[in-house]
Amino acid sequence: MKPAREISLTIKEYLQLELDTQQRYEFHSGEVFALAGGSIAHTLLVGNIYSALRSNLQKAKKLCKALSSEAKLNIETGNKFVYPDSMVVCGELQVSEASQEAIINPTLIVEVLSKSTAAYDRGDKFFFYRQVPTFKEYVLIEQDRYLVEVFTKKDATNSWEIARYEGLDKQILLPALDISIAMEDLYFDVEIEKPNS
Repeated sequence: MKPAREISLTIKEYLQLELDTQQRYEFHSGEVFALAGGSIAHTLLVGNIYSALRSNLQKAKKLCKALSSEAKLNIETGNKFVYPDSMVVCGELQVSEASQEAIINPTLIVEVLSKSTAAYDRGDKFFFYRQVPTFKEYVLIEQDRYLVEVFTKKDATNSWEIARYEGLDKQILLPALDISIAMEDLYFDVEIEKPNS
C-alpha cells in the first residue's frame, strides 16, 4: 500500500482529514492510506455477513452488536485506525479516547479477501488485530470461491485454532459468539465463476 500523503500526520490531523474529504483512510502511526471501493462480489459479501451476524445474534438473544464496514477500529497499542469489513462487539461498546467515532473492543472481526488484500489481511493486519485484548475470532471470506476460514483464540493463550468451511451446504461455526451462519446465506446473490475444466 502506498500512503495517501507523504507527510506524517497526527491522529488529530488524520481525523480532520477524514472530516474534510469525506473519505475513509486507514491510519498507521502517522501514515494514511485511502480505502478504495470493492468489487460487486465484495460489496455483496460485506452486506451479507453483516446482515447474517446481526440476524443470528438477535435470534440467539446475544448481548452483542454487529457493526458494518463503516465502523472504525482504533488499535491503541499500535497507534492505528482501520476499517474492518465487519465487527461484532459483545457487551458495552467502548470508544477510543482519540475519537468517539472509533471503537476499541471488538470480539470478532471479518475481512472479505481480494487478490490485492489477501496477503495483508492474513499477515500484518491479523497481527495488528491480535493486539486488541478483546479480540477472539477472525473470519476470512473468499470472494472467488465458496470458502471461509475462522480463526478462534484459545482461552488465555496466544494460540489460535483454524476451521475451514468450503461449499454452500456448510454451516460456519463462530464459537466466540456461540452462533452459526449458513454459507448459502453468506454467499446469497454472489456469482462465482466456475473454473474452466
